[in-house]
Amino acid sequence: SDTETSEKIQKSGVLQVFASLLTPQSSCTAKVANIIAEVARNEFMRNPCVDAGLIPPLVQLLNCKDQEVLLQTGRALGNICYDSHEGRNAVDHAGGAHIVVDHIRSLCSKTDPASEKLLTVFCGMLMNYSNENDTLQSQLISMGVIPTLVKLLGIHCQNAALTEMCLVAFGNLAELESSKEQFAYTNIAEELVKLFKKQIEHDKKEMIFEVLAPLAENDVIKLQLVEAGLVECLLEIVQKTVDSDKEDDIAELKTASDLMVLLLLGDESMQKLFEGGKGSVFQRVLSWIPSNSHQLQLAGALAIANFARNDGNCIHMVDNGIVQKLMDLLDRHVEDGNVTVQHAALSALRNLAIPVVNKAKMLSAGVAEAVLKFLRSEMPPVQFKLLGTLRMLIDAQAEAAEQLGKNVKLVERLVEWCEAKDHAGVMGESNRLLSALIRHSKSKDVIRSVVQSGGIKHLVTMATSEHVIMQNEALVALALIAALELVTAEKDLENAQLVQILHRLLSDDRSAPEIKYNSMVLICALIGSEPLQKEVQSLAFLDVVSKLRSHENKTVAQQASLTEQRLAVES
Repeated sequence: SDTETSEKIQKSGVLQVFASLLTPQSSCTAKVANIIAEVARNEFMRNPCVDAGLIPPLVQLLNCKDQEVLLQTGRALGNICYDSHEGRNAVDHAGGAHIVVDHIRSLCSKTDPASEKLLTVFCGMLMNYSNENDTLQSQLISMGVIPTLVKLLGIHCQNAALTEMCLVAFGNLAELESSKEQFAYTNIAEELVKLFKKQIEHDKKEMIFEVLAPLAENDVIKLQLVEAGLVECLLEIVQKTVDSDKEDDIAELKTASDLMVLLLLGDESMQKLFEGGKGSVFQRVLSWIPSNSHQLQLAGALAIANFARNDGNCIHMVDNGIVQKLMDLLDRHVEDGNVTVQHAALSALRNLAIPVVNKAKMLSAGVAEAVLKFLRSEMPPVQFKLLGTLRMLIDAQAEAAEQLGKNVKLVERLVEWCEAKDHAGVMGESNRLLSALIRHSKSKDVIRSVVQSGGIKHLVTMATSEHVIMQNEALVALALIAALELVTAEKDLENAQLVQILHRLLSDDRSAPEIKYNSMVLICALIGSEPLQKEVQSLAFLDVVSKLRSHENKTVAQQASLTEQRLAVES
């Protein structure tokens, strides 16, 4: 494997000679394969090995019975495939993978040292062959390599080298979606957890983590991992590493707590661990929130957000004081706080605010005030969650909506964020909250606050959104503005060309029935203003509206008749 020697071998032309020596009959076949395996450890020698035509005879040798020949041939093919596109293609073309998979299958149950050595080499060869190559990984999966490797892991878990090869092979394959379905039909969860419990060294644990993380993205495997006892292992790691400042321990703490959060993303696994809010796992995760470790605070808040994915869990958690814990956590991160922790805690509060019965409880606990402290944040992810949390809290809560709507700083910030073109999420949520403040408060003071802050034009633009739900929210808010404060908003509505937009929405066959209905309700309110009425008359609305009298939706047809009468009277 010495570079200089390899260069001399390449120049001498001996590689071409080797091709003819790689026959089962030759007494020096194993030695030739061994030399090829050694030279192919040098990157620059892999393509010359392919060009010298060594792959087809090497693949043919995989059919022989001699253990030493098989061992050296497996090494040679594995080394030629390492990071070499040409090497892999040549082995694929010669059908090498199929023969190796068959060997692994037939050797799988043998535990003698020679067989284990051969299995290690063959697993390594498949690993190099398919590493970071989706097509070749898919090929191995369709050959059924996954159940074989899982079985191998179970039988040979005492053999460190072979176990390591299996883990790296799993890590390669586990990224593919199709592999996860196959893994779900094996006892991989049980085997990995069993193996994990035996590990002491950080590197070995890390290797298993690298397989667990992609596998745990599959909901069936999540549940299998929970049932196999992975959660208890993770909690133990957290307990052991939480106060350590060693680099390895910090890395393990992060990996273990992240994986814990990932397991909670599955509905069944999450519910199993919640255990009606009485579960020891749920209680342990709660204790992470007041921790001094940012990583644990983050994982704790994300875990609560994941537990808060159904009304029952949310109601139970709010009734049991989780809100105060999250507000205390946010308080620790107001000044120069950790953005990921802020984002996670706000996510949890937003989810908890979804059930109707929680809203008033959370408002009286002071959640709105706690959230408003982050109004100064310049971080779009935090802005997005802040807006979502407030929108959830004020849904059908008139008093809270009015209080927030009269908060000039909030409304001005919303109007500013309505123009955040680089952050569509923040822009959309700002518009929705602006509309929600008006819709839920039905307050003249709130409308005046929105008008004074320049928010009208954004609501009018929102009425042209590609999302029907947002269009509708904008039209309802605008109808309330027209009904309660038309004189105040008149100039802004005119400048924003609302009447032209409504004409367009009513003329467009693609507009949803509720959009047509609310557009007509709004038109009826707008003709109370002289300049807006003139615009309505100049655009021949009567023609458009009269056509809608025969609309297939009854409510739209009725509103069209009423609107037609109003327009006829006004003209």
